[in-house]
Amino acid sequence: MTEQQIEQRTEQLAEQLAKQQVEPIAELTLNSYQKTAYITEQPYMNGEDKLIVPLLGLAGEAGELLAEYKKKLRDAGDHLHFDRRVKEELGDLLWYIANIATKFHLELGDIAKFNLEKTQDRWGHGPFEVSAPSFDDNFTDEEKIPRQFTVQIFDTNYKKSLKTMLFSDGLPLGDPLTDNVTVEDGYRFHDVFHLAYAAVLGWSPVTRFLLGVKRKSSKDYDQNQDGGRAVAIEEGISALVYSYAENHHFFKEATALDYSLLRTIKDLVAKYEVAPLSSREWQIAILLGFKVWRILNENKSGVVSVDMDNRTMEYVRPLTEEEILEFTQAYPAAKEKKEVLMLERRARLKALRIK
Repeated sequence: MTEQQIEQRTEQLAEQLAKQQVEPIAELTLNSYQKTAYITEQPYMNGEDKLIVPLLGLAGEAGELLAEYKKKLRDAGDHLHFDRRVKEELGDLLWYIANIATKFHLELGDIAKFNLEKTQDRWGHGPFEVSAPSFDDNFTDEEKIPRQFTVQIFDTNYKKSLKTMLFSDGLPLGDPLTDNVTVEDGYRFHDVFHLAYAAVLGWSPVTRFLLGVKRKSSKDYDQNQDGGRAVAIEEGISALVYSYAENHHFFKEATALDYSLLRTIKDLVAKYEVAPLSSREWQIAILLGFKVWRILNENKSGVVSVDMDNRTMEYVRPLTEEEILEFTQAYPAAKEKKEVLMLERRARLKALRIK
């Protein structure tokens, strides 16, 4: 673009600005600011790339803002115009943001609304809901995750190898587990993460499977909400978070999680009944799970109490050697008993489905 073309373009923009019906300052909205600001954009010598200048401008103004703060630190009370300078730099940042938004065919008002929705989901406001949501209200008692229950988790020597077992109400939950890796890392206690999801979110297909409370009276819930894919997704979330936690001291001092991690989890569960729950609730569930896991992994056994009504889970105490031996010896018979109970239950619930 030649200098003459630039001058002509500048005159055209000035005419447009003069004709523009600008809202009074007191009534200025984000969208009206965006429209008015865009008219003040100046032509570029290189007219090929309409985005690179505002993008670089955004970075440059951020640097200017940092420079002003540096001067305040250096000059202390002698930086008499600090507030005005900050207002100016923030205004320049807003101009570039509005310019970029326009070129991406976005409105500042929509961007602001989306951002507030995101932060609301991330941090929430007001008191936390005391009780975990119930996804079981329309089902029989034997299809409901108990609102309160206790689980015994422990390492034991079973069939000449180290295994981790889970029991509740005298019945085993699932099969004995190992870490399934060459170097022991404690992941064999990961079912406590699923218990935390149940406690805080009221949702855990894995916990339903372990407790034998899948909603089999409904074909849709049995195959979809409680089915193999839902279980695989929850197990995937557990493995994903654990891998992240390994590089963050297993969240020993964490009070918040990386938003990208929570966003990935929300994307994974978007098609399931837990989807409406917030990132904040997932964060609480995850941190609670790792709080109990750390104690359990240290002691290699424990009684864990789940309370969905109060959205809590607690490590109560370690198991005694006598208790561990008793559970281990009882496992074969208890497993057979549970299999019979599950067959009877499945038949009853499928009969309800037919009706």
